[in-house]
Amino acid sequence: MAKNKTQFLCNHCGSVHVKWMGKCPDCGTWDSLEEYKTPTFDERAARTSKGLRATGDLAQGATAVAIGQIEEADTPRTKCGIAEFDRILGGGMVPGSAILVGGEPGIGKSTLLLQVAEALARAKGPVVKGKQATRPVLYVTSEESAAQTALRAARLGAKSANLLVLAETNVERIINQIHQHEPAAVVIDSIQMIYKPDRPAAPGSVTQLRDCCMDLVYLAKSAGVSVFFVGHVTKAGTLAGPKIIEHIVDTVVYFEGDRYHSHRIVRCVKNRFGSTHEVGLFEMTGSGLVEVSDPGKLFVEQYGPGGPPSGSVITAAMQGSRVLLVEVQALTASSVIGAAKRKVSGASSDRVAMIIAVLEKRAELRLAADDVFVNIAGGVKVAEPAIDLAIALAIASAHLNRPIAAGTLVVGELGLGGEVRSVPQLEHRLREGARLGCGVGVVPRMGGNVPKLGGMAVHEVRTLGQAMATL
Repeated sequence: MAKNKTQFLCNHCGSVHVKWMGKCPDCGTWDSLEEYKTPTFDERAARTSKGLRATGDLAQGATAVAIGQIEEADTPRTKCGIAEFDRILGGGMVPGSAILVGGEPGIGKSTLLLQVAEALARAKGPVVKGKQATRPVLYVTSEESAAQTALRAARLGAKSANLLVLAETNVERIINQIHQHEPAAVVIDSIQMIYKPDRPAAPGSVTQLRDCCMDLVYLAKSAGVSVFFVGHVTKAGTLAGPKIIEHIVDTVVYFEGDRYHSHRIVRCVKNRFGSTHEVGLFEMTGSGLVEVSDPGKLFVEQYGPGGPPSGSVITAAMQGSRVLLVEVQALTASSVIGAAKRKVSGASSDRVAMIIAVLEKRAELRLAADDVFVNIAGGVKVAEPAIDLAIALAIASAHLNRPIAAGTLVVGELGLGGEVRSVPQLEHRLREGARLGCGVGVVPRMGGNVPKLGGMAVHEVRTLGQAMATL
């Protein structure tokens, strides 16, 4: 009988290596190689034969049924008490769900989840046998002591008796406390510091992250406890650890925005129980994160009587079901021949490069020898193509040094031929712009269905040249 051959498997990319290395040579992940023994031919044959006989536990497994015979489970959502956070979760948290909240250090992850934990702890539970049943909320802090968490809670006004704080990093002790207190929700802050004592890897490694996260998710599904994980991000802007963590959890939420600005955008990028198009808006204050239910002119700079300078254009971006008015700023400056810079903040750099090429070819603007800078004011990130026309007109305005009149809203997608294409929910964007005081709208052709917008003059354009002539 052949002996088992020891090899090392990367639990991040699945590659196999003959010896252990600190860094996987295929995917570049550190501390991801685990030892395993390749089963011999006889062992594989025995396992296959056992599976075909379907004895023991295999014979007692779940039985496949027709999908039409499966009854729909009625699982009401639990409101977190913070409307903007409930919005991105799809109307509230589903019992037994696992939610991963990621973001840069200091952006407000722990602040938001401590406020959510306090709101859940104060919420009244369902009526059981004529009494109001209330379940506690467990806040597990692995990076701070209990006293440090209490200081932060005092600043946020979190004083509920149902909010329990546990300073622990051992996942087995955490699970034991969950079984003892039976909380309605658990916050793990953060998952990178949690470890399993029977694993030799260090906390934060691939092995520890995967195993600890899986244990807590299994507990959430079996006990009906909602678990919130706080996850750090890498220098590349992605969640630290393997992608498998995002696959294990039900919902993945990202914090966006500049930590040096007061506003925060919470965006859902994965949600098994709802839409991924919604965003939540918050403003960071001395007493925590405050909801921004009406964004209004949150990202639009207010200029004086002289109006905005050249290179400033207002556009309307859709974020889920809400409209955000954002200010696109552009600046062009003479550059050294052959070394022109293209710097973009808040928009797609590839799309801005395409727009610059369209301006040079279709509008005959000579930008090859100029540095071009494009910025979405306020630190917000907009990826949809509906702001193409606004970016193009902002660059043209800056290059020609001709400002666009205040109160002008520009919306439209720009094609390579210089044509202005239609965008979804255009009427919704125009109504929001009219509500906030925009008096002129430059939009794609609407086919005669121009709505009445309370005094806003709507100009329909077909090409980039028409838009430039209109303004």
